[in-house]
Amino acid sequence: MPSSLPLRLIQLVAGLLLYGFGISLMVRAAIGVAPWDVLSQGIAAHTPLSFGLATNVIGAAVLLLWWPLRQKPGLGTVLNVALIGPAAQFGLWLLPAVEGLWLRLPLFVAGLLLIAVATGLYIGARLGPGPRDGLMTGLHARTGWPIWQVRSLIEGSALLVGWLLGGNVGPGTLAFALLIGPLCGMTLGWFGIGKPPHAAPAVIPPA
Repeated sequence: MPSSLPLRLIQLVAGLLLYGFGISLMVRAAIGVAPWDVLSQGIAAHTPLSFGLATNVIGAAVLLLWWPLRQKPGLGTVLNVALIGPAAQFGLWLLPAVEGLWLRLPLFVAGLLLIAVATGLYIGARLGPGPRDGLMTGLHARTGWPIWQVRSLIEGSALLVGWLLGGNVGPGTLAFALLIGPLCGMTLGWFGIGKPPHAAPAVIPPA
């Protein structure tokens, strides 16, 4: 993991841009997306906002919820809100819609793996958690509820609202929920999170 601030910043930005592009791959696969992306799709379907801009707006709204929880954002938090949405929108502009499961399934797998690597990159930079991560840990600290309960409540709510608004819930949504944790656990290890005993505490990977 890079130790100097400029290298960590490059790692952070690269991770966030790749994360957004990974989202676009999964959206184009059209077999179901992650819970927060279901919400972005639902909002985009009922407003003039593009998918990418809806992602930005959701990130900013979640960040506002940090204030009563007394969470402190870092540079990585702000850049998370600013960069993932445009990167996802650029990917949707660049990638054409595909037909046939034989094309869509590899596209989904590529997106899932890219998001896992991107998560290891941006969290490994240690410049601040994403807004959704901070909301989860903040609620955990304030309520005393287990992390898994808080995470399930937040993501389940995002998924339900997004589905009611017409977001794409499918087998890919379930696959993401089951696989993203183990995959991120592996990629976080690549970038030094959770291995050395003197390392900073790991941020729980997003979903």
